[in-house]
Amino acid sequence: MVEFNIFRYDPDKGGEPYFQKYQFEPEKGMTILEGLIYINENLDPSVAYRASCREAVCGSCAMHINDMYRLACKTQSSVMGSEITLRPLSHLPILKDLVVDLNPFFDHFKEIKPFFIPKETPPQKEYIQTIAQRKKIEAWLDCILCGACYGSCPVAGKDENYLGPHALLKALRFVDDSRDGGAKERIAIVARDNGVFRCHTVFNCQKVCPKDLDPSGAIARLKMKTVFRKY
Repeated sequence: MVEFNIFRYDPDKGGEPYFQKYQFEPEKGMTILEGLIYINENLDPSVAYRASCREAVCGSCAMHINDMYRLACKTQSSVMGSEITLRPLSHLPILKDLVVDLNPFFDHFKEIKPFFIPKETPPQKEYIQTIAQRKKIEAWLDCILCGACYGSCPVAGKDENYLGPHALLKALRFVDDSRDGGAKERIAIVARDNGVFRCHTVFNCQKVCPKDLDPSGAIARLKMKTVFRKY
């Protein structure tokens, strides 16, 4: 028997947030997301959560599971034990239960201009990139924008203007890309008061990243580029 202790709150109905417990017999190999689906289909259809791909690709199901932020679709319920507590991502407005408003999160992401800025007239077919040039950005490519790093970041919880580890890591992804011409512009953006120097280097973002990326390392690299900018 497993017990899911789920955070419940509906701002449209008012009242105070609370936790509601659901007990059921889990199937072998059941993930946290599959447990939520079971609850929704068999015990309580009113429980709200967000999910999509079920393959740890879209990042939609990020939430606080027991002791840290994880992807519900990637987390085995058996590993979490018989009592599992689920909370929504922190630092973002709650829409209902485990679903948060991601607009502030993506607004910060948009600030770093997450698209290629041509440095010259684009080639007729494609930009040629060497293996070494590709390797330079490899560590920053796999971010799925799940929000786990943002939810775990104490600075994001205190400063709503802080860009956040997700946006800063993505900024370095473009700054380090040999095909992009916006390095000077992006370095100026991350050098602002709400950028890299607001980071306290707590390493929470690195600990919770489901793709084992290094946002703290990316931010440190951006700090160096900001101080010794040659753009």
